[in-house]
Formats: sequence, structure tokens, C-alpha cells
Amino acid sequence: MENVAMPDEADAFSLNYAQARAKFLEAAETAGLHVTSYPLALPGRDGEALAVDAAWQGPRQATKLLLLSSGVHGVEGYAGSGAQTALLQDSAWMEQVTASGIPVMYVHALNPYGFSHIRRVTQENVDLNRNFQDFTAPLPSNPAYCRLHPLLLPDKWPPTWGNRAAILGLIATKGLRTLQVAISGGQYELPGSMFFGGAAPTWSHRTLRQVLREHTAQVRQLAWIDLHTGLGKRGQCERIFMGSNNDTAGYARANALWGRTAPLVQAGSATSVSAPLTGLVWNAALEECPQAELTGVCLEFGTKPLLEVANALRGDHWLHLHPQTPAALQASIKQRLFDAFFVNTPDWKRNVVAQVRLAAAQALDGLCR
Repeated sequence: MENVAMPDEADAFSLNYAQARAKFLEAAETAGLHVTSYPLALPGRDGEALAVDAAWQGPRQATKLLLLSSGVHGVEGYAGSGAQTALLQDSAWMEQVTASGIPVMYVHALNPYGFSHIRRVTQENVDLNRNFQDFTAPLPSNPAYCRLHPLLLPDKWPPTWGNRAAILGLIATKGLRTLQVAISGGQYELPGSMFFGGAAPTWSHRTLRQVLREHTAQVRQLAWIDLHTGLGKRGQCERIFMGSNNDTAGYARANALWGRTAPLVQAGSATSVSAPLTGLVWNAALEECPQAELTGVCLEFGTKPLLEVANALRGDHWLHLHPQTPAALQASIKQRLFDAFFVNTPDWKRNVVAQVRLAAAQALDGLCR
């Protein structure tokens, strides 16, 4: 009997959005999955079409569902997309899903503009994972960020030695964690700046709600795995509880699925790589699927040291404010941002796939039980 070579999981990853989407759609079609596309009426960086694509595997009327999403933070979609495509190409995984009777919905590139244009934010310059707020009510205030804004986004890039020294001085006196909380916690006062949560729901926000409305009306138990990169040591995967820190029942359910080896961390806790956050995407499921019990986890894959990631983000936002920047500097800033959220080595990519597959298998097992 002739040996059939198994596809290398690392080959499921791509270096541009158009290729990533093509691989995902081809894998879904080959697997016989139905795909619903939600096009964005803006071109990609290379003129390609942009969309959120939702591929459905399994029975439509099942009351349990595993949701696997990528690209909330655009450039982080390079890792999430590769993992989704690798699962779709994995015959053993596909058979496992079929045998379980639990449907899986793969939502590809929730922020396709940021994915394509190598930005973490949406076309509105909004951090999508800070955008799920009640915009009819007063929004959270972040005066600490507003004080840091002139230092984070100086007039010139690369920053002067004086600017770098001032930031290193703040780290030395206040600590890197304190600055991380102030910077990445989200702010709603400065639209052109970093971690802006928006003044209204973004296109991606509205589209996610549409996806949930159209596909989850029958669901009573929803397990959600959301894929992220950029925080933690290279190769490390932190499992972060997706839900309010005072949701003890949800936390217990999530640990029953994904916390058997070690309890899930809670965002903002002393042990988490993430700062305390509000306006997160899982709020959409609570509001659009009130009939469903949500159990969720965020998988956060480490890439580079936190300060390197922060400086890459600073450069990208500076470039957003200075679009006439010479092409060579633009390319340098974009490459630095890409490298901050995606490690283009086979071992890192295979590890991402392995961790996502493990979490997905645990979710199926938990939903079956």
C-alpha cells in the first residue's frame, strides 16, 4: 500500500490576507462545508476583496455549537487563520467533529481590513476588542492613557533618544505592568490614538452580531474559542477565561472544558499576560444569543517581549497619523508590526495548530458530556 504524505500544518499559514482567505475557502470547500460570506465594501492592501467568512460543519439544528474565531485584531489573523485552515485540512479532526454530532462554525477574519492592511485595528482605527460597549451610556475614562499619549506618539519616528529615555524612565519608576494597563486597557477620548474603543459599533462589530443572529438561534450551549497573538513568551499559549471575572458559573464551566491541567487565567489578574479590559467581543454573544449558555476561552500565543510589541504598535499608529511617510520607512514599520504578532517559523506555527486542536477537541468532549 502506497504511503500518503500528510500535509504539513505549517503550510496552512499565509503571509498575506488574500492567500490566507483563499486557503481557508478552498479547505472549507474541499471538506464540503457551507460558507456564508459578509463582504466589506473596501479594498484590501493589494486591491483584493475583503470579507468575514463563516464556515459551518455539522447539523444545522443542533442545540450545541463550537465557535472558533480568528482575526479580531486584524494582524493577529495570520496565526488564527492558519490554525483554522489546518483543522479544515485535518481529516482526523473532521471525522472527530462528525462523530461527535456537535457542529463547528469557523469564523474567519473578523477584522479583515486590519488583517489585510497589517493593522491591529479596524478601518475605523478602533480596537475591536474594546468596541462592545453600550454607546448610549457614559464610556469608560482612561486619564492615564491621555497623559501618556504625547509620549507614545511623538512628532517623529523613529522616536528620539529623549523619547525613549522618558519611556524607559516611566518603566523604571512605575513598572512595565502599570504602563501596560494604562495603555492597552482601552480609551475613548482620542480617536486617532492607540487602543481606541470607538464612538459607535464598527462594521466588524455589527457583522459579528449578524453572524450570531443568523447562525445561533437554535443554540442552547455555545463554546467559543477566540484566537489571539502578541502577549507572552514566544511559543507560550495562555488560556484566558472569556467572560466577566465575577461570572463564577461561567468560569467553572470553562475550567471543566479547558482547565483540567491548570485553571484558566482571568484577564487582568496578576498571573495573566493581559491587562484588565472592557468592551470585549464575547458581550455580543450574551446579547445576541440570550437563550444560549456561553462558555468561552481566549487562546493567547506569545511572540516577542512586551516592550517590542508595544513599540511596534506605536510605530503603526504613528504611521496612521503620518500617511505621507516615505515608502522605505512605511515598509519597515509594517514588517515590525507583522513580526510582533506572527512568528514565521515552522515550530511556532505547528505549536499554534497543536494548541488550537487540543482546545477544540476538549470543547467537543465537554459539549458531548
